[in-house]
Amino acid sequence: MELSAFYNMLSAIEQSLAAVPDELSVVIFVLIAIVVALIAHGIVVKLLRRAILERWIVARSIVRQTEGPLRLAFVLFALELAVGVSPLEPALGAALSSVLQLAFIALLGWIALTSLNIAAELYLLRYDLAATDNLLARKHVTQVRVLKGALAAMIVLITIASALMTFQSVRQVGVGLFASAGIAGIVAGLAARPVLSNLLAGVQLALTQPIRVDDVVVIENQWGHVEDITMTYVVVRIWDLRRLIVPISYFIEKPFENWTRETATILGTVLLYADYTVPVDRVREKLKAIVQESRNWDGNVATLQVTDAKEFTLELRVLVSARDSNASWDLRCEVREKLVAFLANSMPGALPQRRQQTLAALERPGNGREVAQSRGA
Repeated sequence: MELSAFYNMLSAIEQSLAAVPDELSVVIFVLIAIVVALIAHGIVVKLLRRAILERWIVARSIVRQTEGPLRLAFVLFALELAVGVSPLEPALGAALSSVLQLAFIALLGWIALTSLNIAAELYLLRYDLAATDNLLARKHVTQVRVLKGALAAMIVLITIASALMTFQSVRQVGVGLFASAGIAGIVAGLAARPVLSNLLAGVQLALTQPIRVDDVVVIENQWGHVEDITMTYVVVRIWDLRRLIVPISYFIEKPFENWTRETATILGTVLLYADYTVPVDRVREKLKAIVQESRNWDGNVATLQVTDAKEFTLELRVLVSARDSNASWDLRCEVREKLVAFLANSMPGALPQRRQQTLAALERPGNGREVAQSRGA
């Protein structure tokens, strides 16, 4: 039923009820408006279900969850039309009309927010953050959370602005303020610059995704997981369960480490220091045996190299790979403990040592000092 036809019907009813007392006619108009609204709601919902809802799961869920608020919106709209043609006093009619308009606008905003939340939740059901390889899930969860926050803020602002515009006095004040608030607007813009920059950074982060939910990052010398991303800040869960709250613009303006940008696989380093007499080949064989028995190793990288020769020791660098940062930490600790135990138990002479010679040993015939003295002579 078209709105013009519904309005004409109410006008015809008003003319036919001219002899009826005003109070009774108002009640009749209200009842007719409610009945017509319920019928119209039933027809619209039925048409939607037949047309698209059998193929679109998200739309079907939205209509099912918002069927009650949508029915109330139809009723409020019909009552607004009924108040316009009812024989009410002008002041009372205007007051009731304003209340109904505000309720209708608020209800539409509520329906929009509910629809947004349902669509976001249904979309994310296909992705599992708990999976081992969750790169795709982290991408979509980050985008949906940030964009949902932006859309929700926009819906709230539009709802509030629409509600305020129903008041004639507010519209006039708004026009006057817009006409004479040039300097005030500049000051307000400068004051709101941090908020606006974070909001814009949030949209940019959702599109470019330098970080994602559940990413492993190192920021301000703190290692942790990205726990939540809002429109203005990011929550990083540090390894000791503290939370680091960082403005979202930080990730656009400053450098940081992201250990899971492309994949969760990561290399871990273990440094050991041993005596010059250490048999490196035997230590390398022991490393292979350790990682093959470990459930934290992913089977890709396990190497041992002599990376430095210091004054008293050799520096041995162990490089091992793991499926994620948590497994890498456990694997590094395991390799370090077992290699140190292996050196201490199997070849204690390979542990770091400092050699000293007594004066008597230096004065023995044939030592370096006597040779040097003989050559100097």
